[in-house]
Amino acid sequence: MRAKPSDEKLIGLFLDMLAAEQGAGENTLAAYRRDLTDLSEFLSHGGQSLIAAATDSLRNYLADLDRRGFKSSSVARRLSALRHLFRFLLNERMRSDDPAAILSGPKRGRSLPKVLSIADVDRMLTHAKEATQPSKASPQQRLRAFRLYCLLEVLYATGLRVSELVALPRSAATRDVRMIVVRGKGAKERLVPLNDAARQAMAEYLAAMEALHTERKKSSLNSKWLFPSFGESGHLTRQHFARDLKELAVAAGLSARQVSPHVLRHAFASHLLHNGADLRIVQTLLGHTDISTTQIYTHVVEERLKSLVRDLHPLAEK
Repeated sequence: MRAKPSDEKLIGLFLDMLAAEQGAGENTLAAYRRDLTDLSEFLSHGGQSLIAAATDSLRNYLADLDRRGFKSSSVARRLSALRHLFRFLLNERMRSDDPAAILSGPKRGRSLPKVLSIADVDRMLTHAKEATQPSKASPQQRLRAFRLYCLLEVLYATGLRVSELVALPRSAATRDVRMIVVRGKGAKERLVPLNDAARQAMAEYLAAMEALHTERKKSSLNSKWLFPSFGESGHLTRQHFARDLKELAVAAGLSARQVSPHVLRHAFASHLLHNGADLRIVQTLLGHTDISTTQIYTHVVEERLKSLVRDLHPLAEK
């Protein structure tokens, strides 16, 4: 009789499929591995494995997550992971049934994303621009200021994911075009327009980088990245940009907790919709596969309008 594959082997095969067929990135694969390993460990305490797990055992696992204090959103994510796994095992004929098919997840409301006002974004842009002006700062410090201003202008002009933004190629700024090609989730490409402010910020940043390079009598810039790391080879990290952005927010009089790269992406989408943009266009610009993901921003606009009426209408308190 052929030995049954171990849970670790099954999880590995499933992750290989996600990477090969769906283009899942390292962070996604790591999250799936973490969630499914936790499920495997729970089942092993009851003498079960993934290949033989019953529906009741999976229900007990979800109940255990609740007892451990997991939020409903985290339980829903774990449920999604195990559903995908057991569907894979069924399709690959490693199981003759799908024990997760009839499981129901926790009921949860979808929280509205944090959004900055147009005035808030203007304050940050103004402060970032002022930091690039001639001063007693060192050339390296001024280059960092130009980089942050460029990152902010491009992010607010395009709504890119932070991973897409920091990994932009240098060619995105050197070509005289008004559209850039962005490689998003699952290696899917999309065209994103650039406004004049973003293109100008790119040009000024590249000029500052070239000037510093010339001053240090180094050869011509050869990095393929638009935002190369000042340290080791490679591009600027998401974490580094997030820290710089929070410092800028504080300097501009905003709360650091209120600002992140993803919040700027939210601002891009909600401000477009607030000014009459079509939902399908915003979906395309953001790179959302499902329009229901984009629809959350319509609720943001609705809530803001309700707030304006409540705060400003002369009869609101009567």
